[in-house]
Amino acid sequence: MPAGAPCSLFFASVLLLRACAQSFGQTRFICTSVPVDMDMCTSSLPSSGTAEELQTTVLQLRETVLQQRETIMNHKETIRELTTKLGRCESQSLPEAGPSESKTGGGSSRKQPGSSKNTMGDLSRAPAAETLSQLGQTLQSLKTRLENLEQFSRINSSGQTNHLKDILQNKIDDLEKQVLSRVNSLEEGKLNPKNESEERSKIESTLTSLHQRISDLEKGQKDNRPTDKFQLTFPLRTNYMYAKVKKSLPEMYAFSVGMWIKSNASPGVGTPFSYAVPGQANELVLIEWGNNPMEILINDKVAKLPFVINDGKWHHICITWTTRDGVWEAYQDGTQGGHGENLAPYHPIKPQGVLVLGQEQDTLGGGFDATQAFVGELAHFNIWDRKLSPGEIYNLATCSTKAPAGNVIAWSETNIDIYGGATKWTFEACRQLN
Repeated sequence: MPAGAPCSLFFASVLLLRACAQSFGQTRFICTSVPVDMDMCTSSLPSSGTAEELQTTVLQLRETVLQQRETIMNHKETIRELTTKLGRCESQSLPEAGPSESKTGGGSSRKQPGSSKNTMGDLSRAPAAETLSQLGQTLQSLKTRLENLEQFSRINSSGQTNHLKDILQNKIDDLEKQVLSRVNSLEEGKLNPKNESEERSKIESTLTSLHQRISDLEKGQKDNRPTDKFQLTFPLRTNYMYAKVKKSLPEMYAFSVGMWIKSNASPGVGTPFSYAVPGQANELVLIEWGNNPMEILINDKVAKLPFVINDGKWHHICITWTTRDGVWEAYQDGTQGGHGENLAPYHPIKPQGVLVLGQEQDTLGGGFDATQAFVGELAHFNIWDRKLSPGEIYNLATCSTKAPAGNVIAWSETNIDIYGGATKWTFEACRQLN
């Protein structure tokens, strides 16, 4: 071998090692002996595997990285989809009209008539779970009444009652299937607005029909109960559960409105009653919604009342008013709690309107808003076309035999029609209070 050959081989080895080092990233140079005819880049390093093993490891790592990248992309897509669905649910559940909206004329925090109304309790807008819960409670209430009828029929062995009971039970079962089917459709997004409206009308119609059949059946066990010994119950905050007074109001230059009321709804008990006339939806309204105090509205003008009635106890409330100077007085449990004036002075209450219990009207006889619906129990709703004296109001609150009945609207089952699952129960004031 020539004298310069070892030196040349040494430098060639160094260059080859550098090339191999660049292939494996940062390394350190070590000395090892290799056969003359072996490729330096494929030779084994101390504590290293074969070239095939290293290539296999690199391929496995590369495949793992690709799989993780694909997993991350899938997770990002899932997060994006869930965020979109969450935003859609939030937009459906948020009120369209904020509590800061004000009315014209009266300065009340109530929303203006005809404005976009909140329909949180509307079947077509409520989340599916909430819809199922609300309708489930209504159906359970009807089932409870049906069970009471079953006990009555067993005692009296009435074949006709048993036959009607079977029909009603079948109707309840069918209605439950409709509700479940509709909730499933809502969750899957299969219903378009037109179909939703039709389904809602169908379910509400069935509820009203079912309630009427049960009410007719219950008449057989009333044992000649006086027509005024009853209460109305509104268990849910919806925009389809209400009662309508068959008789309208005459023109009145003074009035007194009295009733027994029980509610633990919060925030706000809602609207115990509302009277609308053509051209004025807020002719006469009693309302407590949101965190606002209870208010009486006359011709869309507002007075705040000192009532505290959302404690789950029965209370008797009475409000008097005269057109002269718009003077009003408010009584709770027979005691005057507040008074004022300049409430729609010299404006007589207009006749030929619609009187509704349990809902606030935005249009004549309709335009109900779930957020302003009454939740609780109501009884002995009476209206007079004069201002009652403090003594007369005290007699009403203490159930005295001298208590007068309303000469314009008297509390009687024959004067009331109920809709949407509101119920009637036996009630005797001052005997079953609280």
